[in-house]
Amino acid sequence: MTSPHPRARSARRALSVPLGIAAVTALAFLPNAAASAAPAVDAAGTDGPDLSYVVNVHAGHGGSAGVKKAIGQAGGTVVIAYDKIGVIVAHSKNPDFAKTIRTVRGVQSAGATRTAPLAAQSSDDVATEQVLTTAEIKKASAQATSAQDPLEPLQWDLPAIKADRAHEKSLGSSKVTVGVLDSGVDDTHPDIAPNFDKGASASCLGGVPVQKDNAWRPVAGESDHGMHVAGTIAAAKNGVGVTGVAPGVKVASLKVAEPATGMYYTEAVVCGFVWAADHGVDVTNSSYYTDPWLFNCKTDADQKALVTAVTRASQYAERKGAVNVAAAGNAETDLAQDEIVDDSSPDDTTPVPRTVKTKDCLDIPSQLPGVVTVSATGAKGIKASYSNWGRNVVDITAPGGDSTAYQTPAPPATSGLILSTLPGGKYGYKAGTSMASPHVAGVAALIKSTHLHASAAQVKALLYKEADATPCTDPYDIDGDGTVDAVCVGGKNKNSFYGAGTADALDAVTK
Repeated sequence: MTSPHPRARSARRALSVPLGIAAVTALAFLPNAAASAAPAVDAAGTDGPDLSYVVNVHAGHGGSAGVKKAIGQAGGTVVIAYDKIGVIVAHSKNPDFAKTIRTVRGVQSAGATRTAPLAAQSSDDVATEQVLTTAEIKKASAQATSAQDPLEPLQWDLPAIKADRAHEKSLGSSKVTVGVLDSGVDDTHPDIAPNFDKGASASCLGGVPVQKDNAWRPVAGESDHGMHVAGTIAAAKNGVGVTGVAPGVKVASLKVAEPATGMYYTEAVVCGFVWAADHGVDVTNSSYYTDPWLFNCKTDADQKALVTAVTRASQYAERKGAVNVAAAGNAETDLAQDEIVDDSSPDDTTPVPRTVKTKDCLDIPSQLPGVVTVSATGAKGIKASYSNWGRNVVDITAPGGDSTAYQTPAPPATSGLILSTLPGGKYGYKAGTSMASPHVAGVAALIKSTHLHASAAQVKALLYKEADATPCTDPYDIDGDGTVDAVCVGGKNKNSFYGAGTADALDAVTK
């Protein structure tokens, strides 16, 4: 089942595997002093598509003043400037804008964040979640113990990381907030409302933060991906629905996915990390890759600028105390191999197949320095059929779900997928490294709750130290057809499938 081909565009949103498994990968508020909105400059007349760009300069107001003026002269308009990290977001119809602005004194790199015009929108969803039926809810509720929320018997993933036992000791601290960089969170949901942090929430669409009119919520018809992630992290233990990994911590919504297309563009991701940093977020979760490139190659002038911008933003968040957690992806691919065929990029216009060298090309934000990269396991505790892997790429693993054809959970759980919250007070199943990453984010939040004054580096060190050693699955023949589907390398405490091991919620609250 291994393949040299990474995620196709549709598989990146919702991955289909046997028995109808719905898998979503894994995968805007003016910020305070971290950013300053620059006045618009009339653009020169041009005939190119209206594109968004990031322009990277030296951090600080002095480094960007002259560049902002030059942006106008080059036919661009400054949208917002994140002066603390030296990232400017601009729009331009000048097809030579990036090439021109790169020659300006003080500009370190610049590149288009997309290949489609700003107005282009279309849906690329190919699968939906499996919504829990009324009959399933009633049956599960009848099986729940007095210590469980009604749907907790269906959550095999909680005992898989000892979260059920951890909750007997601690639910986590309300002083800790996890920011969900995703498609939005419905804070009216009965399992989310008790733990929602409105002050730390906003929409970052277009790169500009907005809190007005609850902009962080998903709109009608929009992906429910972020909502599912949020519930896995912090669904309240309140006698309703499901239970999150850290049901006592706060969760914030940082909306970074375009409503109509589901695209996660650089300017929105940068905004999300900076906002999180400046609003006291302790952990961030990123279950996506930054569009339109599956891998951003530093040998390409445009893509290099995108890598720089997101790196600066994520590292700024970490310097301010946030642990950044991200999904490894769902392409059944060894991310540590020297070369990978990418036939899905750019995913907002027409993909052009290319072979990328992994030493130069990164899946962002998951492969950025300091980010915790998470692979997925199924109900039997082995690598999920779809999960990416890679030695010195994957840092840790957690339940992401898998088809029951491969990994069947113990009763009373019936699905091999992950059950969590959906908009409108609903519940449903999904699978993917997108679902594994929030389990780790939840465990990181529990560690932070236990050690409130710990730095991001200290929380990560404990996360890896406390992980349960998970040795290589050898041979790995997930479909049982006699053919090895992936090769794991490394020892039980550090290997290409599971990194440091399986996240441990119990140790997070007791050590």
